Amino acid sequence: MRIIGIETSCDETGIAIYDDEKGLLSHQLYSQVDLHVDYGGVVPELASRDHVKKTIPLIKAALADANLTSKDIDGVAYTAGPGLVGALMVGASIGRSLAYAWDIPAVPVHHMEGHLLAPMLEDTPPPFPFIALLVSGGHTMLVEVKGIGEYAILGESIDDAAGEAFDKTAKLMGLDYPGGPILSRLAEKGNPGRFKFPRPMTDRPGLDMSFSGLKTFTANTIAANDNDEQTRADIAYAFQEAVCDTLVIKCKRALKQTGMKRIVIAGGVSANKQLRKSLEELANKIGGEVYYPRTEFCTDNGAMIAYAGMQRLKNDEVADLSIQVRPRWPIDELEPIKG
Repeated sequence: MRIIGIETSCDETGIAIYDDEKGLLSHQLYSQVDLHVDYGGVVPELASRDHVKKTIPLIKAALADANLTSKDIDGVAYTAGPGLVGALMVGASIGRSLAYAWDIPAVPVHHMEGHLLAPMLEDTPPPFPFIALLVSGGHTMLVEVKGIGEYAILGESIDDAAGEAFDKTAKLMGLDYPGGPILSRLAEKGNPGRFKFPRPMTDRPGLDMSFSGLKTFTANTIAANDNDEQTRADIAYAFQEAVCDTLVIKCKRALKQTGMKRIVIAGGVSANKQLRKSLEELANKIGGEVYYPRTEFCTDNGAMIAYAGMQRLKNDEVADLSIQVRPRWPIDELEPIKG
């Protein structure tokens, strides 16, 4: 069975073709960074219009890359939420229309389930059960995962997501968009110990997180110090260290609470080198394991949607002719797959 995945939830157009026997056959990705850079963030209307321009050409490119035609495709998966409503409608409309035209089933996919299952695309996928740390620009949550669709949210950010905090802090420091990755690279030049930032909500029980106050603390630190390059690098280091330490502390609590020793990290921030290193150190200390997708599948992509869609299609989950999206869609509302 082959399925084509369409991802258009925000500012990246991702298309991929997945075969349940051969694995990933093709994936195409177009980033809108250059389109939004002048605005310092994603402009939803511009994002939607660009998805309209890019989705069909990328589908054609994916088919050509895999040496396939529409007759070789058995299903279409598209991101139905959460995300920007206009961007979601583009992918859903195209996905549902193609399925109708090609006379094959279509299946809506939860964007965060796609991220959660992205490590399954690797040669050594994580076995169930595990704890998933989903960290991106729009979401930060800890999820207990017993199987596909068997999700229980253990904790989540009550304000800014970790990726959002990275981007906003980068903007405070005068860094270009998208700021998160640039801040991380700047932090590599920073001196440890010069600044000590708080680890928010780690002095109280529970698994919820908050990064808005840390952003404010950073702003005050910037205002109180010189704006030379080394000082900016030292502040970036302290900020990143605080975010990573906070996430690791929460992961450690989640593992202890559930009795598990296996953790999956996914989402855009899962590409952060310091976070990966810190979680690997945690896993080594407790005799556990940590899994994450390759860097190109950390950010939004069609491959994760194709894989998640394959699992849902095998579970006989098929969309009707209506085109519906859910900009807000709690992941724990998903149904477990059968078997």
